[in-house]
Amino acid sequence: MKLNVVVSLLLLLLLLVSTATCCPPSDRRALLAFRAALHEPYLGIFNSWTGQDCCHNWYGVSCDSLTHRVADINLRGESEDPIFERAHRTGYMTGHISPAICDLTRLSAITIADWKGISGEIPTCITRLPFLRTLDLIGNQISGGIPNDIGRLHRLAVLNVADNRISGSIPKSLTNLSSLMHLDLRNNLISGVIPPDFGRLTMLSRALLSGNRITGRIPESLTRIYRLADVDLSGNQLYGPIPPSLGRMAVLATLNLDGNKFSGEIPQTLMTSSVMNLNLSRNLLQGKIPEGFGPRSYFTVLDLSYNNLKGPIPRSISGASFIGHLDLSHNHLCGRIPVGSPFSHLEAASFMYNDCLCGKPLRACLKN
Repeated sequence: MKLNVVVSLLLLLLLLVSTATCCPPSDRRALLAFRAALHEPYLGIFNSWTGQDCCHNWYGVSCDSLTHRVADINLRGESEDPIFERAHRTGYMTGHISPAICDLTRLSAITIADWKGISGEIPTCITRLPFLRTLDLIGNQISGGIPNDIGRLHRLAVLNVADNRISGSIPKSLTNLSSLMHLDLRNNLISGVIPPDFGRLTMLSRALLSGNRITGRIPESLTRIYRLADVDLSGNQLYGPIPPSLGRMAVLATLNLDGNKFSGEIPQTLMTSSVMNLNLSRNLLQGKIPEGFGPRSYFTVLDLSYNNLKGPIPRSISGASFIGHLDLSHNHLCGRIPVGSPFSHLEAASFMYNDCLCGKPLRACLKN
């Protein structure tokens, strides 16, 4: 009799331990509803989504080790995972992101990236996930706008919706994302202006907004984000002068403003700044290339092509510590090309289609 009691207690204990380490039925139901809205025909990534315990061996699903709640959905259509190597192809998935994902209230990361065919809109209920730190939906066909109350996600550090069909303007509430470090909105249909209080994103290190329909001016507040290292605003409809304060930013290393309608002169501050990759091509910039190059001038890329720049190439450019790629073509420059570094390794294409530049690597200058 005592033996039966002991065995019964052990079985009960095992059952309780097993139940405690499984994901809750509510999380499992939410995942299955999420899966039902998607169709992945080639790789079978959802074949493992069987059984009662979604915390173990469900592809792309991770759970919190203490609460056993679903904490991470990581589904990438381009991966080095063996499932892709065996199929010898990248992923393709259609369907939409079901609002059922919002029932996973302990989610800290949602990555549904590079599936090429997922459409529909971002569920607005995503802004009610208080622990969300990463939202990565790059490389799909998602349309509609960024949810207006995105700013409720105070823990969000990564927002990546690049390479989709997102439209509308940048929500005003986005500047409430006090933890945001990586913002990638590239290659969408976003219009409107960059919010004037963009500088409230004090933790931001990357602002990638290229390939949209954004208009207006660069807000001065953007230049006061101390940690900002990478700014890409290329391929938009931005206009006005380039703020000289961009050249006084402490850690800014990449500044791509090409393919806009910026006018006025190039700020001299950019020539001796921390910026190493500077692309101002295909704008409406005028005046002369500023003097002031010196030992602090270090450029892996300096592209000023396709503008309305006039005058000579400044002699001080020879004093730059390094210039890897230089493109001054398609302007109205005139005069002798300086000799020595960095000009000794440059090809003629860097200087073509100006008014009257001469000297190597172009034709020789006429003697007076």
